[in-house]
This record gives sequence, C-alpha cells and structure tokens, in this order.
Amino acid sequence: MRALVITNKNKPLEVQEVARPVAGAGEAIVRVYAAALNHREVWIQKGQYAGLKYPIVPGSDGAGVVVEVGGAAGSEADARAQGGSDWVGKKVIINPSLDWGESVAYQDPASFRILGLPDDGTFAEYVRVPLANLVEKPGGLSFEEAAALPLAGVTAYRAVMTRAQVKAGEKVLITGIGGGVALFALQFALAAGAEVIVTSGSPDKLDKAMAMGATGSANYGEPGWVDTLKLLAGAFDVIIDGAAGDGMNDLLDLAMPGGRVIFYGATRGNPTKIMARRIFWKQLNVLGSTMGSPADFKSMVDFVGQHSIRPVIDTVFPFEEGEAAIRWMDDARQFGKIVIKI
Repeated sequence: MRALVITNKNKPLEVQEVARPVAGAGEAIVRVYAAALNHREVWIQKGQYAGLKYPIVPGSDGAGVVVEVGGAAGSEADARAQGGSDWVGKKVIINPSLDWGESVAYQDPASFRILGLPDDGTFAEYVRVPLANLVEKPGGLSFEEAAALPLAGVTAYRAVMTRAQVKAGEKVLITGIGGGVALFALQFALAAGAEVIVTSGSPDKLDKAMAMGATGSANYGEPGWVDTLKLLAGAFDVIIDGAAGDGMNDLLDLAMPGGRVIFYGATRGNPTKIMARRIFWKQLNVLGSTMGSPADFKSMVDFVGQHSIRPVIDTVFPFEEGEAAIRWMDDARQFGKIVIKI
C-alpha cells in the first residue's frame, strides 16, 4: 500500500510503498478515505515529541471503511464470534486514543498512546486499529469532515462538556481561535447554549469566529486585550485554553470567582510564575484535560450528530501533497482543519 512516511527527524513526508497491515485479534483494517492533520505531526517531524521513532507513518485522525477484521486465530469464524464481522463494510470514524485504561477520569499512564506514534497512523491507504476504537460515521458528514473530527473533537468535547460541564447561559472564553480544538470548543459551547467570546492574534480569524456565533472577540497581539475582554464580559464562568505560558495569570484574572479554567495544552510553554493567590482567593477550579475516554469519544460523535455540527475545514490536500499540508500547518495559516484526501 501507499503511505506518507517520516523517515527521520526534519525529513519531509514521503510517499512510499509499505507493507499493508494485518488485523490481529480484536482489530480491524480500515481503508482510509481521508485523514486530518494535528500539530502533533509537525512536532514528530521536527523531533520535538516524546517516544520518537523513525520511520513512522503519522496521522491520528481518519475516516474510512472497514475492510477486514481479525479473530483470536485470524479466522472469520473467530471474528464472527467477537462480533467483529458486523463492522465489515461500515463507514467509520477512528478514535485515536489507544488503550485509554479502566478509569474515565484519566488515561492509564502505562498503556495510553495516540494513533500515529508509536503505532503507524492514518496517513496511509490502510490502517490497523482496535475494533473498540471504531465509531460509525454520522451520515451527514463527508469522509473529509469525519476525518477532521477525532483528535481535536474529542479534546474539545472533554474540555468543554466533561471537565468544564458548560451550561446554557454561561460566559465562556476560548483562546487561540482558528486551531482545530478551539474551533470545536466554540461549536460545542454554542450548541450547549453558552455565550462565547474568543481571542486570536489574527483579525481575520476573529471575524470568522464572530460569523460562526461568537458574541465578542479580542486580539491578544494588541495592548489592553485583557481590559477589552473585561469590558465585553466582566468575567468568565469558563475559560478554555491550549496555550498556557505567561498568559495563564491573565486568564486567572479573567475568571469569575468560583469559575473553571481548563488547560488542554501548552503551546506557549510553562509560565515563569503563577499568581497562586488568584486561584485560592477566587476559589477557582483549575482543571487539566487531554484527549478523551472512549465514552467521551462516543458522546462527542453523538453530540455532533444531534446538533448537526459540521467540522470547519480549511484546506483539503491531495495525498501526494502531504508535505505541503504539513508545511501549511507549520505556518499557522489555517482556520479549521487541514485534511488529506487518500
């Protein structure tokens, strides 16, 4: 089969012929029709991610059709006994959270991993995944839209709905609008009935978010952006952030007493200092969140279907232009998900 492969650190994605995967017990082979990018692939390519190994077929997000299942001994009878044969021919979305573990509260640090490293991922014609990681594709989504959903969608859903438990009428701040997780967080919070305000360093991205339903915005590249947010909302019941860095103190300042501040990433690194008194004096709930449990993923897909949410797609690249797609992401040009059609 053909796959997009990173052969070593700082090497471009290359189209190569590689061995087609074989389904083991409790696994399926999915013919991938579309895959989507996350910053994870950029960091793997640059050698800036834990547990690196090369060569690797990256890609956590994918949607396609199940073409094969494995049984305990690889036989069709064994597959039928596990109910796996019921999946053959179905259109599916792949949950990239592998071996989450027994607790819904956190991922098992010993077993949890994300599809695309160390396991070969979705930037290929076929991918091997556990049957437990398959969810039927909502009929209203194209393969490209469905592929845009998994990693960013489940990360946003767990942050907004599971951890923050956003309710109708609450004021929600979402930082860094334009990225996949932030856009899904905007869509999910709006669907939950919240009033959402966003930040970005791009006026164009702020305008697009306002067109999607955000009620206010602030450009964090401009002086006084924190004061602008205070004028717009006063304070926020919920803040959803994936940047961290020294801006964390501003977010703690913007949170309402008793508010919830959820961090799902740290693209700006660790803060040099934290104003701890803002946390205890305001009785804040500072919550960490990453990826999502199998229950989160299933609930997220159901939520998308119930609210007719359409993932925002920035650009669809052909398979042969995988390296151009990853450079597009690295340049932060996108508003929404970058998809590779396979």
